[in-house]
Amino acid sequence: MTASSKELAREAREVPLHPATTGPGEMAIGVIIGRTSEYFDFFVYAIASVLVFPKVVFPYVDPLTGTLWSFAIFALAFVARPVGTSVFMTVDRRYGRGAKMIAALFLLGGSTASIAFLPGYDTIGVVSAYLLALSRIGQGLALGGVWDGLASLLSVNAPTQRRGWYAMIPQLGAPLGLMVAAGLFAFFLSKLSASDFFDWGWRYPFFVAFAINVVALFARLRIVVTPEYTRQFESRELQPSPIFETIRAEGLNIVIGAFAPLASFALFHMVTVFPLSWVYLYTQQTPAQFLIIEGLGACLCVLAMLESGVLADQFGRRQLLGGTALAIAVYSGFAPQLLDGGDLGAGVYMGLGFVLLGLSFGQASGAVASSFAMSHRYTASALTSDFAWLFGAGFAPYAALFLASHFGLISSGLYLLSGALGTLAALYASRGTAARRG
Repeated sequence: MTASSKELAREAREVPLHPATTGPGEMAIGVIIGRTSEYFDFFVYAIASVLVFPKVVFPYVDPLTGTLWSFAIFALAFVARPVGTSVFMTVDRRYGRGAKMIAALFLLGGSTASIAFLPGYDTIGVVSAYLLALSRIGQGLALGGVWDGLASLLSVNAPTQRRGWYAMIPQLGAPLGLMVAAGLFAFFLSKLSASDFFDWGWRYPFFVAFAINVVALFARLRIVVTPEYTRQFESRELQPSPIFETIRAEGLNIVIGAFAPLASFALFHMVTVFPLSWVYLYTQQTPAQFLIIEGLGACLCVLAMLESGVLADQFGRRQLLGGTALAIAVYSGFAPQLLDGGDLGAGVYMGLGFVLLGLSFGQASGAVASSFAMSHRYTASALTSDFAWLFGAGFAPYAALFLASHFGLISSGLYLLSGALGTLAALYASRGTAARRG
């Protein structure tokens, strides 16, 4: 792996690089490409966990139970992600950022592609579920390793008056990845018969995910392994620090940073994965039609994210996160019931949800990262992201579907409300820690 990683890094450096493009603009391109590939992998699995795995892996239980089992396996990646961060930070310190990125992205692509070859329950019985869980854990470990520090470097290189705009850029990968994944599944659902789709059609997006990861690998290596960016990381002290040392030094700020974006991370699944499962299980809407609605919602999300960058620079990132958390709390009290309101109700639910998601998620990354000491910022930012996804999003689809199916749609809003309250509490606490740090 060390020899092959050095060869790939050398090839990446040989790609023509304009000497003048060493600022935030080129970093932004690398970040967007990398994040889009990660979120595409994420959404391919998430959509399959609703449409495919209950039938292919869990056909021996009812559709609701099969979907809940799929969501339980879905959460395994978020549990494994902090472990992956710990392992790959060690690789980073010993062998370099290029070796870490190559190993992590190949693990991510390999784990995703392996799902395309997954035998169903009819072939190998319950072993199918164990293999699915193993691939999902591999995805989670890899996601902990693909942290490249470019978002942190982008933040510290951004002009002071444009910090909100540049903080928004990495988040664009989420709606872009959703557009591609939803479009692929909608195409196969609409063009193939049910038997062909469940036989081979659902596997194709997982093959595509591996190809996209290879492209993303070279796009990111082209930046990460160049001497200019190595000097940037070193001069900014954005180097990996030991995990336990980082937790001892920045533990409180990591906890606050993980809870600050809970509202947007919970909403993330409440407008993407959960509504697809509810519509598929309990309404007459076709999944292909709803996936198109999600793709259109993702377009609204992109526009709202762009606006979040403007608003954050004008009013402040914490103020925007606090305001959107209050709006999400209000949304949680009535919006879930709209999913039973036919096409119009679902459209309103998705439209409002994606606009709120764009405004909040656009500023959710590193909202309190400035509280980290520079010597620990690289590793602390990675851990903060891991724990935010674990607490805010990892169990959201399972919790929302379980609550809605047993106590009605309105109860699913409780999970979203808890996320909004968590964000408000963390933002309040972050004011105190920022003041103490001076």
